[in-house]
Amino acid sequence: MSKNAKAGSDAPRSRSLWRHPDFMKLWTGETISQLGTQVTLLALPLTAVVILKANAFQVGLLSTLEFLPFILVGLPAGVWVDRLRRRPILIAGDLLRALTLGSIPLAYELHALHMDQLYLVAFLTGIGTVFFDVAYQAYLPSLVERDQIVDGNSKLEISRSGAQLAGPGIAGILIQAIKAPVAILVDAVSYLWSAIFVGLIRRPEAPVDTAATGTRPKMRHEIREGLRYVWRHELLRPIALCTATGNLFGSIAFAILILFAVRTLHLKAGEIGVIFALGNVGFLFGAFSARRIADRIGVGPAIIWSIGLTSPFYFLVPLATPSTAFAFLVVEGFAVGWGSMAVYNINQVSLRQAITPDRMQGKMNATMRFMVWGTIPIGSFLGGVLGRSIGLRPTLWIGAAGGVLAFLWPLLSPVRRLRVIPGAPAEQIPETFEAALVASEEGLPEPGSAARP
Repeated sequence: MSKNAKAGSDAPRSRSLWRHPDFMKLWTGETISQLGTQVTLLALPLTAVVILKANAFQVGLLSTLEFLPFILVGLPAGVWVDRLRRRPILIAGDLLRALTLGSIPLAYELHALHMDQLYLVAFLTGIGTVFFDVAYQAYLPSLVERDQIVDGNSKLEISRSGAQLAGPGIAGILIQAIKAPVAILVDAVSYLWSAIFVGLIRRPEAPVDTAATGTRPKMRHEIREGLRYVWRHELLRPIALCTATGNLFGSIAFAILILFAVRTLHLKAGEIGVIFALGNVGFLFGAFSARRIADRIGVGPAIIWSIGLTSPFYFLVPLATPSTAFAFLVVEGFAVGWGSMAVYNINQVSLRQAITPDRMQGKMNATMRFMVWGTIPIGSFLGGVLGRSIGLRPTLWIGAAGGVLAFLWPLLSPVRRLRVIPGAPAEQIPETFEAALVASEEGLPEPGSAARP
């Protein structure tokens, strides 16, 4: 053990997650699922635009319905995740998404595909994603040790980055070869594989929120508890507001991005896939560098400046023309993927998980998802309305202009002074955080954690 480690601790250095069989199963399942998701990311809107000739409003509505469940059932999902075992919820979420997505290629082959079905599939898939996502982020801290959380999130982000690197290219080829609706079958099968690997995890799990008296508080009380916990927390609130702002304006732009690429920039499915794949190299670099950046400049500055310095690249999208589209979109994707997505997300999610007690993990994640993903359907709807009323390019300018302001929330909060993640996850957070700030400013090890090298 390092001589700078926490005094008096005789705990061994944390084991490598490569030798953690249950984490490896979770990681494998998620990797396969992420690869399939990249197919649907292109294939679903392309099905609407190319096959069903959808307009800007219809494409925006499709994206709205996909994320609407985060507003409608996101908060109750957090309570259920804390009350129930999380692994069965993960499996159920995968199976729901597999079944609903699998209906699209079937309807296409039967010549019965309609926009109404895409709307329904998007909504039901969103419900599966709500429960899976809330349970997934709450499950990781119970599956690995607390000092392995950043490593676990980094590995999971590497998988997401790798999928985003290879997936769009594969998706573009599949869509051009077998048509967009049929290509969605790949994603449906990937969710089945994810469910199988999660089902193979053998670590015992008990419901987190079982009261000693055998009674539980009402759901309304627990929802309020989660909202209060996040809103009153001086670290979680600015992160939530930052991500919510970025998602609001980002979804305004993304709702019409495929339509803009096809009808204004005259890009084909294969070209869009290659652009996404090359741009997503940034995700991979961000996944590998997130922890090193936080170690070098501090976790708070890493969170702030990863998004603050890269979000101006959003302006490259509305600036693109048919002749510059390839270069501009690749550069934008690389910069935003590296900073605003990978480095930002790894560090802020790891911070959230580490400072939240186990009994609050589900409610915290659900509240965060409600706040930060709840803005996505609003932005998507606005994107569709604006795209149809003022045009695609002006709408993209609005999305880019709003997105660059998101970093101000953590910049103007105590997050900017946070050098290392506070060590205590329970009700001692305020005291621990103040001690963390003092330790960071004095260059001392933070209480409850090892010193930075």
